[in-house]
Amino acid sequence: MPSNDPTTPTGAAQAALEFVEPGMSLGLGTGRAASAFVEALGARVSDGLEITGVPTSEATEQLARELGIPLTTLEAAGRLDITFDGADEVDDALDLIKGYGAAMVREKVVAASSEQLVILVGPEKLVSAIGERGRLPIEVLPFGEALVRHELAGMGLDASLREGKDGETLVTDNGNWVLDAKLSPPLDARALEQTIVGLPGVLGTGFFLGMADAVLVGSGEDVEIRRRS
Repeated sequence: MPSNDPTTPTGAAQAALEFVEPGMSLGLGTGRAASAFVEALGARVSDGLEITGVPTSEATEQLARELGIPLTTLEAAGRLDITFDGADEVDDALDLIKGYGAAMVREKVVAASSEQLVILVGPEKLVSAIGERGRLPIEVLPFGEALVRHELAGMGLDASLREGKDGETLVTDNGNWVLDAKLSPPLDARALEQTIVGLPGVLGTGFFLGMADAVLVGSGEDVEIRRRS
């Protein structure tokens, strides 16, 4: 269903449509900002725009189908033209932290399969140093959760197992669990990412480093476009 959230970044979503050309294959992200884009895209599709989408989550797939957006699989699409997604942190270098919505592994796979990654955020997601909001999501195999948490503790990173709204352990669309590790900048995000993904049982982290080509910062109808130099 379309969002009724008055803070939905409609300006950024509309600006993102300027990147879209007929015939493109698009990655469709997960979360509030990405949903706003999917809703705007759905309106264009209903007006005759021909594109195909690859959703990054079951929730996005459901929304896209409700809006009549033609969908395909990543395998069938091959390389995508652009992925549109949100982020939970964006620093001045356009490095990101994602995963508060627990879809970061699928989002990273789709983003890495795309020629461009365009991020939509509100100004509250901008940080001066990566990790400023103090949280790094990490998707882990349930079988390896205890080991990963132990190894993170040895690195000085306290991590907690994420729970869903029902108070039970949150399960991702991939059937895995999420650990939220506490961060305290300044930190070497690239070195930390390399170390964490090397731990047995880790599927991926919320670090999206050097991946975003453009970030659209929307405040109401006002939009600032930041591009990677």
